[in-house]
Amino acid sequence: MTLPLEAFALIGDCETAALVSREGSIAWLCLPRFDSPACCAALLGSRDNGHWSITPDAALLRSEQRYRANTLIAETDLHTAEGAIRVTDFMPIRATHPVLIRRVSGLAGDVPTTMTAALRFDYGSMPPWVTGSGGTAVMYVGPDKVVLRSRSRLEIGGGSVSAAFVVRKGSQHDFVMSYGAAHEADPPAVDADDALAATERWWREWIGRFDIPVAYPGALRRSLLTLMALIHRPTGGLVAAATTSLPEKSGASLNWDYRYCWLRDSTFTIDALLDCGYEDEAIAWRDWTLRAVAGAPEKMQIMYRVDGSRRVDPAELPWLAGYRFSKPVRIGNAAAAQMQLDIYGEVIDMLHACERAGLERTAQGVHIERAIAAHVERSWVEPDQGLWESRGQSRHYVYSKVMTWVALHRFLLGKGADELADDTRPRLEALRDHIHEVVCREGFDTGLGSFTGYFGGQEVDASLLLLPKVGFLPASDERMAGTIARIEQDLVSGGLVHRHPVSKAHPQGTFLACSFWLAECQLGQGRRADAVATIERVLGVQSEPRLLSEEYDLASRRLNGNFPQALSHLALIHAVLALAKFDAAGRAA
Repeated sequence: MTLPLEAFALIGDCETAALVSREGSIAWLCLPRFDSPACCAALLGSRDNGHWSITPDAALLRSEQRYRANTLIAETDLHTAEGAIRVTDFMPIRATHPVLIRRVSGLAGDVPTTMTAALRFDYGSMPPWVTGSGGTAVMYVGPDKVVLRSRSRLEIGGGSVSAAFVVRKGSQHDFVMSYGAAHEADPPAVDADDALAATERWWREWIGRFDIPVAYPGALRRSLLTLMALIHRPTGGLVAAATTSLPEKSGASLNWDYRYCWLRDSTFTIDALLDCGYEDEAIAWRDWTLRAVAGAPEKMQIMYRVDGSRRVDPAELPWLAGYRFSKPVRIGNAAAAQMQLDIYGEVIDMLHACERAGLERTAQGVHIERAIAAHVERSWVEPDQGLWESRGQSRHYVYSKVMTWVALHRFLLGKGADELADDTRPRLEALRDHIHEVVCREGFDTGLGSFTGYFGGQEVDASLLLLPKVGFLPASDERMAGTIARIEQDLVSGGLVHRHPVSKAHPQGTFLACSFWLAECQLGQGRRADAVATIERVLGVQSEPRLLSEEYDLASRRLNGNFPQALSHLALIHAVLALAKFDAAGRAA
């Protein structure tokens, strides 16, 4: 039976990540990067597609899963009739090679246990050649090599490595897996005790830099830790999620690869990092964006690989059955070729946020701002695919048009607009004001009393909740008040927000980031109690280790979509910080 997403914890080394289940199995692992092919792909198929399990031989009675406080070290307690064991999983912050360590500790009784490392490379399709003896096993496939070391005797057979041992109370068994290039020497051995201490220290020192008093400190800190786990430290890029093809709706085909960096997330990410005191990470994200965009903003893609490269060509993997039998399983993402006007506003808004925070401006940043402003001047009238990456016809989406206004407005506020030609500033100011007027005329339906998702439409969509956040209109404006009220009427179910009205065309569950956006709008209207209720409703669907996916299905009461989702955790941070600012303003008044 497929485990629900709530049954997994994320571990990682800020270059790649793994999902470890509440039953003690690693079901998803890509090496050496987030966007590399998976060598454990059981999450999207079966155990035959690659897993690394540590499980008691007797029937499992119950299990619990958590993180060590303020770390990305996962602890899974497995209880049987014979006793209980704890599996501690972590990835040391990488020095040279990726390393994944699994420690098995005895909590009670004598528990016969089996470790099985059945890695299957190329997304679960290719078993390795395995060799070794004693406590060392080496697995090869093409360019990839994995070395597994343990004090337990390792058995080799069927392209897998196993060990059988008894875990007694107080005893400890370590399994250390290192990855390297097949044509190079084996990665060096790693001392598990030293690695555990260093990993714990690194995460606690990192999260210790956050010291803002907030109403939900545990949830916010866990979201920050999750975001850091999704940042590719060598480049500074933030992947949208650690997984691919986890469906928005079980059994449907809305399965996308989210292991890439979206420009859509630019401002959300910068603001969260800067507001929480992580300037170095904010600078790294800004610099990643500048490198990805390079010197031709008119050729910007909506997403890139973690190193900023452009090729995310889509493909399907027919040998994988899909999570909960949702096919096809996809890698790559065809949406990279879409036109989405909002990214121009998001990039300039990100650069403007850096400027407001006092970060040093760069010559490239100035060039990009000016080039984007010139490009928006030509392209803002075009239809696009919108924030939600519609696979249907292009439309004049309200949020997309608003973000072209943001691009010009932020540009004109910043120093990048200095030294413009005498006639350029008045022209851009006039265009900015014209876009505002067009959106308010064509995007607002006076009969409905609200903005609509696109010009000429009659339905709202949840992207409209971002209009106050980007400064287009305050939440207290009569037009926004009508829009928020209609969203609460048409898009809210069970206290959570859908992106679109639910229909055959839009069968998804509730979109968790949108629920936090609603909370911010409610705060903007002075509705603190409603905002708190919305925030707590979303916190109530977190997994046991406090992780959020993209969506939540009200009928099955399950998390859906790629997991964990950066945008959901970014939205949580923004909403909780907005609540803290609201309360601080009230106390000051």
